[in-house]
Amino acid sequence: MTLEDLGWNQAFAKEFAQYAKKGWVPARLIRDNKITYGALMVDEEGDFLEREVVMGGKVYHDAACDADLPAVGDWVALDLGGGDLDTIIRARMSRQTCFSRKVPGKSSEEQVMAANVNVVVVVTDAGPDFNPRRMERYFMLIKRSCAKAVVLVNKCDLFPAEQNEAAAEAIRALSSDVDVHITSAAEAQGLEVIKSYLKTGISITLVGSSGVGKSTLVNQLMGEEWQWTSEVNEVTGKGRHTTTARELIPLDDGGILIDNPGIREVQMWTNEETLRESFADIEEMAGQCKYHDCKHGNDAGCAIRAAVESGALPTDRYESYLKLDEEIAKLQKRQKKRQMNVERRNKRDHKVKARNLADRIEYEKDQRPNRSK
Repeated sequence: MTLEDLGWNQAFAKEFAQYAKKGWVPARLIRDNKITYGALMVDEEGDFLEREVVMGGKVYHDAACDADLPAVGDWVALDLGGGDLDTIIRARMSRQTCFSRKVPGKSSEEQVMAANVNVVVVVTDAGPDFNPRRMERYFMLIKRSCAKAVVLVNKCDLFPAEQNEAAAEAIRALSSDVDVHITSAAEAQGLEVIKSYLKTGISITLVGSSGVGKSTLVNQLMGEEWQWTSEVNEVTGKGRHTTTARELIPLDDGGILIDNPGIREVQMWTNEETLRESFADIEEMAGQCKYHDCKHGNDAGCAIRAAVESGALPTDRYESYLKLDEEIAKLQKRQKKRQMNVERRNKRDHKVKARNLADRIEYEKDQRPNRSK
């Protein structure tokens, strides 16, 4: 085994050179235990070695926000210490890709779901879980992460072939950049397709709602009961197993898999540019409006309104676009407010430190005559 089997490349090696001089070693984080991390590295014999590691104070204090802290999939520089000393994360390498979403709720924080991932596989089905609007959200997050998007219309054994094909075609219509496959993890149908993405050094992550078959898919790829699964609920059509934590798993046949807990809310963490790129058809229509400042309402010569009325632009897709546009605008407003609060707090802290320093200097001046006697 080599570091390349874990996704190491020349760019990481070039950045790590400064840390190698200090005697630190590279490792990839495979698990976040909240207080500690699981880290995987390659020993002198070429075998994978897992260690429990802790975050160094400098790494914590240098992070501007939680998203800057080490996450599953990150490459880090480890100080192995020795004896009874902890193995410490001394530095986090720059991320080459980062798949993340906004933390659910009113927060303006980013939540990293997988770092340095090459392919994001969204697992859904043609039944209760199928939702084109949610797929649009996934595609925007994946596009921003710079990873490849793949969709599995899973559990095809539970639905008619026509229903599976219709779901797949509807997803393909949303984006020409997405690979869509019909699979059944339980029946091992179509898994050779997903295995084709799992090449040496390539990291993929599985995302989707709870119960769509992600854990069964992981078991099929691992060739063993890696994750416990149960029978399908006859009412909801969903499995009863739920992954509870993110974990990076090197596969024997090559490739790296990052399993994710089920996602209930696909909260936006992106920008207006990605929105425009993801809805290029609507942007093109907007360019055909009679007036460049068209509000796409009752304005004369509005190409978008004409497309909606004629059915050329599905109403629900346009409404989804407007909703996402509003959501991104609110996120940016909260981010700006949060940044202002952070800057205000930093200025206050600097003033307090300056005042304390001045007081200490003044105190030391007052003490000098006493010491000289």
